[in-house]
Amino acid sequence: MNVLYQMEAIGLEAMKAVRLMNRVDQKYIVPAHQLEELLGRVAGGYYVQETGGERVAPYRTLYFDTADLAMYTMHHNKKLNRQKLRVRTYRSTDTTFFEIKNKDNRGKTHKVRIPIDPAMFDCALEVDRVRQFLNANTPYPVASLHSCLENRFQRITLVDKEMNQRVTIDSRILFHNHATQFNSDISHLLVIEVKHQADAPMSEIERTLHEMHILPRRMSKYCIGTALTDPGAKSNQFKEKLLYIEKLK
Repeated sequence: MNVLYQMEAIGLEAMKAVRLMNRVDQKYIVPAHQLEELLGRVAGGYYVQETGGERVAPYRTLYFDTADLAMYTMHHNKKLNRQKLRVRTYRSTDTTFFEIKNKDNRGKTHKVRIPIDPAMFDCALEVDRVRQFLNANTPYPVASLHSCLENRFQRITLVDKEMNQRVTIDSRILFHNHATQFNSDISHLLVIEVKHQADAPMSEIERTLHEMHILPRRMSKYCIGTALTDPGAKSNQFKEKLLYIEKLK
């Protein structure tokens, strides 16, 4: 990715200036081989986040759900008000957070999180502070939750030079299902997410993706990973996306 290292860099502290209090997200599924072309087209309009000299950051995430996959099923059934529960390690900064993502009926996303000891990644539900956090922010009893799906990926983070939007580009995405012990590899594609204010005009990267004949396509890594690794999970609503992912191979 030669273009990535020719782009102007921005540090983590400066990135905090991009505060999207009323954000909407637009996602795209892109063949991995088109990354260099995409970066080349938009490089002049964006900074790339650099942490510790690295511009590609490894992530590890573990999602939690009920035994009957209540949160997964709400997403599958297109319920507008829904949650995702996860613990995520940001390896570039050696930090780990327990996070709750809320999506409301207007499509807006709000995330709350608390830091935890990275050593507690695999047993986060045993942490008293996490249990209190869940009791205060989710309707699901802690006793009903268990670890479901783990994923690992690498992320590039861009910010436009007007500091109005963030773009994440996730690659080398791997899944491991803790319940079924099945694995899935979708490293042949990228998941790109553009985050901006609800009333913002179309961004440069969105226009470029459109010019490359890549249209928005909603995708939840948790849901797609579950559908790919749990034969018992309801997945008919994701059939088109699953076929598209297979086609990109």
